[in-house]
Amino acid sequence: MSQVPARAAARARELRDRINRANYYYHVLDQPEISDAEYDRLLRELIELEAKYPGVVTPDSPTQRVGAPPLEAFTTVRHVEPMLSLANAFGADELRAFDARIKRMLGLPAEEAIAYVVELKVDGLAISLTYESGLLTSGATRGDGFVGEDVTRNLRTIRSIPLRLLRPDGPLPPLIAVRGEVYLDNREFQRINKQREQAGEPLFANPRNAAAGSVRQLDSRVTASRRLDMIAHGVGAVEGLEFSGQWERLEWLKKVGFRVSPHAERRAGIEQVIAFCEEWNERRHKLTYQIDGVVVKVNSAEYEARLGAVARAPRWAIAFKYPPEQETTVIREILLSVGRTGAVTPVAVMDPVRVAGSTVSRATLHNQDEIRRKDVRIGDTVVIQKAGEVIPEVVSVVTSKRTGKEKRFVMPKRCPVCRAEIVRPEGEAVARCSNPNCPAQLKETIRHFAARTAMDIEGLGPALVDQLVDCELVKDPADLYALSHDQVAGLERMAAKSAANVIAAIEGSKGRPLNRLIYALGIRHVGETVADLLARHFGSLEAFRQASEEALGKIAGIGPVIAASIAAFLRQQQTKRVLDKLVAQGVVPRGAPRRPAGPQPLEGKAFVFTGELAGLTRAEAEEWVRRLGGAASSSLSRKTDYVVVGESPGSKLDRARELGVATLSEDEFRDLMRKAERSS
Repeated sequence: MSQVPARAAARARELRDRINRANYYYHVLDQPEISDAEYDRLLRELIELEAKYPGVVTPDSPTQRVGAPPLEAFTTVRHVEPMLSLANAFGADELRAFDARIKRMLGLPAEEAIAYVVELKVDGLAISLTYESGLLTSGATRGDGFVGEDVTRNLRTIRSIPLRLLRPDGPLPPLIAVRGEVYLDNREFQRINKQREQAGEPLFANPRNAAAGSVRQLDSRVTASRRLDMIAHGVGAVEGLEFSGQWERLEWLKKVGFRVSPHAERRAGIEQVIAFCEEWNERRHKLTYQIDGVVVKVNSAEYEARLGAVARAPRWAIAFKYPPEQETTVIREILLSVGRTGAVTPVAVMDPVRVAGSTVSRATLHNQDEIRRKDVRIGDTVVIQKAGEVIPEVVSVVTSKRTGKEKRFVMPKRCPVCRAEIVRPEGEAVARCSNPNCPAQLKETIRHFAARTAMDIEGLGPALVDQLVDCELVKDPADLYALSHDQVAGLERMAAKSAANVIAAIEGSKGRPLNRLIYALGIRHVGETVADLLARHFGSLEAFRQASEEALGKIAGIGPVIAASIAAFLRQQQTKRVLDKLVAQGVVPRGAPRRPAGPQPLEGKAFVFTGELAGLTRAEAEEWVRRLGGAASSSLSRKTDYVVVGESPGSKLDRARELGVATLSEDEFRDLMRKAERSS
């Protein structure tokens, strides 16, 4: 800094302050202070000044928001204070039960009105930002609540996240972790999907998925190109600062430069809380971003401390979740969709209708049995909703609107794509195309192979896959690695640069981890969890290829049905040819994922979950098991050690009793996990 003229250093400070102030007024207060042209002029001057005098660059400079070259991979961050999840309430009575439970635990009279803070539950990605003496030093995803991914470079690109905290009335704490939700507003979501559609890339299902995908980009310049936003809603670890309750936290967060929910309110008593929830059920679709409920928190730090937490959910807070929005429409036609495993799925083509913020014109009908059970006919008026606010589904038929002209649907005997026979294996609900070389199956196989959770081949979207298969350039996944630039560039709507990007992405996928390759192969009954178990057990592709059904059946978490399916897949000559070609093309998967460090008290123990858990999600419970060395599976067998039973359990509970497998209530499961943690 000694070689930087004092005048240049002073001007850089002035520019930083003015630009950061403009960002705060525009992105946090929604009160633009200067014009866009003036903002661009100031930023350009700062960029030029920093280029001339690199010594004036600081971590909180607005120029650090533009993104940086790609990372090889994310590193992990252990949260100083765990990021807890929330228990859910789905109705007013459950909120009243939550209120009554708190009063019992605190020894308060039933008639006392507890002070609550209510905030809209933004549907985004949970993050934690660590500030040391006011300067942003790291940002991480929630992960499993204990360990998240370090996405600091990406979070720096979000303009509503302060790089340096504003100074409130008192001094800034030496350390504070600010918790919040990163999200995309609806307009930006539509803009990104339009771009992806034009590029032939798969569309994001909803704004939350788009936000999560944007934050987890290895290239932070991609993140910077998307107008992500953030709402702060809490505080984790903090030194040198105390808050009386949630409302004081929100007020402090506003003072130091964060956007908090503008609709947060203090409410006295649970009935006022319920009124707030009901009011926003009507108003939520007028927002420019997605919410999926209301977060309710006791507004007292003293009560928080006394109430504590159970498993990984605080007792002093709860998430009220809104039910899926439903609408009625008319089914005009039922078409067939052929998946990668040959599954032939009936799809309802309906009059377009707007549901939960988007227009829907198609919905899966699952299978012939489901159509028969709901008595769905062509011409019926039906009630539809989005499962999880994402996937359209037919809920029921409005039989009172039938005219007598409706037609029953009967599954055809021939595949609509290749005309091969459609068969329905005994004991299964799904009908399948009998032709393993069906073009529709191949297209879905290639799409699955290239998916983000599999080999993650960016740019290999549905339109490009269709062309590659239709032109017979690709007849199996291994053929992707033999494609030339000229072959791809010669396809319709493929420019030379786009073709080069696709070839580079294919080449870059050759070293994906073993579990990703196993999942990408599309073996029936093998999802991400089972693929992870297989990779951990075998450690290499060659060892996996040699696995016998007997050896597979001995792996904790893999039942006889899955073992038989994998063994049958590996025996097929087509499988052997594809795997040989992959190896010949230089696809060398990295070894099995690393086991968590330290003792593994649950090693060899297999868990299966059934029903809804109150204090944590199914994914969180399964990750908890895996972190301690156990296996979490969806398949129940005699080798299963424990079945964890939540609310409204399914048939797995009866099956567990038949097999004599031990069952655990949610509380018993938590006790077992705590004991395992203490011994680890």
